[in-house]
Amino acid sequence: MSINIQIWVEISHQASFRAGGWAYVLSEGSSRLGAAGGDRSVTAERIALSALLAAVTAAPAGADVEVRSASPAVLAAARRLNPGAEPPDQDLELWAPLAAALAARKVGFAPAVNAPRSPSAFALAWAELARDKGKTAPFKAVIPKANLAKAGAPA
Repeated sequence: MSINIQIWVEISHQASFRAGGWAYVLSEGSSRLGAAGGDRSVTAERIALSALLAAVTAAPAGADVEVRSASPAVLAAARRLNPGAEPPDQDLELWAPLAAALAARKVGFAPAVNAPRSPSAFALAWAELARDKGKTAPFKAVIPKANLAKAGAPA
């Protein structure tokens, strides 16, 4: 029996400060959970990998997962996971566990739209907050359930 889960993953990267943040909202039926994180001295690709790793590992092994994102860096990282794609040469400490996490789940990727009051827009707002907090020190937090209730209806 597979578990159907939708995850919205968004990142926010500020190249001038080399600071980035990520957030995800995971929805399984009417249940929601989410987390956000941020760091400094990072590339957009590294933040995207951190976001994907956190989001995918939040889903149980064997789950049927659909990851949606409007962030080009997240979708680009997903494309690099396809067979025949150029193998990564940087951030191998993130690529290896991400590949293992994806192998343990049936994961599909789809583009999302940051429409107002959508889970994607909610995740982006948290990614921006995490980016700003990550400018001074590494940041990671669970998104409170009361806040997740405002994440909007899945599309």
